[in-house]
Amino acid sequence: MMKLYAALLSAGLSLSCLEAEAAPCITQKAEFPNYVRAFAVEAQRSGIGQHALQALSSTELSAITWRFESNPRSQTGTLQSDPAKFLAKRSGSSADAFINATRNIVRQNESAFSVLERQYGVPGSVLATIWGLETSWGGYLGGTPIVSGAITLASYCRRHPRFESHALAALELVDLGVINGSTKGGPSGELGHMQFLAGNWVEFGVDANGDGRADPYNSIDALATAANMLRLNGWRSGEPFREGSRNFEVLSVWNDSGNYQRAITYAAERVRN
Repeated sequence: MMKLYAALLSAGLSLSCLEAEAAPCITQKAEFPNYVRAFAVEAQRSGIGQHALQALSSTELSAITWRFESNPRSQTGTLQSDPAKFLAKRSGSSADAFINATRNIVRQNESAFSVLERQYGVPGSVLATIWGLETSWGGYLGGTPIVSGAITLASYCRRHPRFESHALAALELVDLGVINGSTKGGPSGELGHMQFLAGNWVEFGVDANGDGRADPYNSIDALATAANMLRLNGWRSGEPFREGSRNFEVLSVWNDSGNYQRAITYAAERVRN
C-alpha cells in the first residue's frame, strides 16, 4: 500500500498547504474533543480509512501526555546533563549496571548485531543502548494507548504542527493492522521495542526477519529499522560517534535531547570496550 506521505505528495499537496488546513492547536484540556473533530476531517481528507477513523472517534485525551507537555521538566532524565546520572535515572539502577546489562545483551545476540552492523553500519552497542533506554530491551513497551498519545501530543500547541504527521501515521498504522486503537506504547505515541514515533515507522520500517511484514513488536525488525533510520539520515559506518562527530549529530533524529544523545554515546562507547 502506498504510504500516506507519498500519497500526499503525489496529490500535489505541499507542506505549507497541509499546515494551512491543519486542525487548530489547543491549550486547554476541555478543547480536546473539538480538536479531534477537526483532526478527523483532516485525516479523512488525507486518505485515512474508516477503521482508523473509528479508532479516532473513540480517542480520549491522554492525561500523562498532557502533563508531560505542559510541564516538560517532569519528564524523566531531562535534568541530568551528566550521562551517568541520566542513565541511572532512566534505568532505575546505576550507570554501571545499565552498561553491564547492555554489554550482556550484545554478547547474547552477537550474530544478529553483527549482521545489522554489516548491513547498516550502526554498531550493536549503539542499537542495544537505545533499546535498553527505550524499553529495557523489550521489558516494558508502554502503558498509554498509542493513538491517544499521538493525537494528544499533536493537539498541544507547543508540539503542533510538528507532530500532526505522526498522529496521521498512527492512524495509517491502524488501517494497516500494525496497531489498533487500544494498542499501548509511550506517552507521545511511541510504539514497539524501540519506541518509534509512528511516522518514523511508516517511513523507515524494515521486515528484517522475512515474515512479510515490518513489525515494531518484533525485536529484530525494530532494531533493523532503528539502524535503517540512522543510516538514511547520514550515519557513517566505521566512524566515531563521540560528541562533536558527524554520527553524534545524526543521533538527533532519534532524540533531539543533547542529554539523551550523550547518554547513548557514553554507554555505547563503554559497552564495546
